[in-house]
Amino acid sequence: MALAQGMRETRGALSQWRDDPFPVVRSWLLGGLAFGLLLLFAVLLVATVARPDPTPAYIPGYTWPADLGDYFRVIWRNGLVLALHAVACVAGFIAGSSLPLQASQMRGWQRWIHEKARPLAFAWVVIVITFSLVSQAFILGSTGAQLAEQLQISPGLLVLTVFPHAIVELTAVFLPLAAWTIASRRGDWHNLLAATFATIAVALPMLFVAAIWETLTWPWLLEMASPSIP
Repeated sequence: MALAQGMRETRGALSQWRDDPFPVVRSWLLGGLAFGLLLLFAVLLVATVARPDPTPAYIPGYTWPADLGDYFRVIWRNGLVLALHAVACVAGFIAGSSLPLQASQMRGWQRWIHEKARPLAFAWVVIVITFSLVSQAFILGSTGAQLAEQLQISPGLLVLTVFPHAIVELTAVFLPLAAWTIASRRGDWHNLLAATFATIAVALPMLFVAAIWETLTWPWLLEMASPSIP
């Protein structure tokens, strides 16, 4: 129902952005970059204070030669995060644009339910954003502490080795949340469904490029940085 009601506005927004895409794409990229840098900083903090797991970590291209299956596993992992953020963006559209439109056409208890559902949808998006940032910071930071110990390098140096591909993939997966944040500040809820489609289209090529770097170049950077490798 949300898709059907928002399709006219979605087509209009996509047509408008197609005529001059740079300003809106730039704002999404800057927002995604801000989220990515925030997460990398949180990962560095966790990696610095976490107790390293003595279990060896296995990295495709470093522990064994990377193949196409390793490449697509990286794509799958990042694609799941992108999908979660895209769903949050759609929820923002439903809460900010679709629900008020439906509520205005209803009476009695049905209108009351739609009006009360709006803050719940907003709360769900906030919970998704918080969960995504906290869980990724904890998991990636713990893995970072484990890798830094195994490679006998500092967490800061490890973050420097992952920065080239991590900042690209993190910016990509956070593009829908950047679009949601910008829309919430401007009140452009009706554009969020279009933003979901557009940010995914921009994010996917970035994820493909980042995955190539992660599987082919990052292992070489680790070998260069680690004194434990002859």
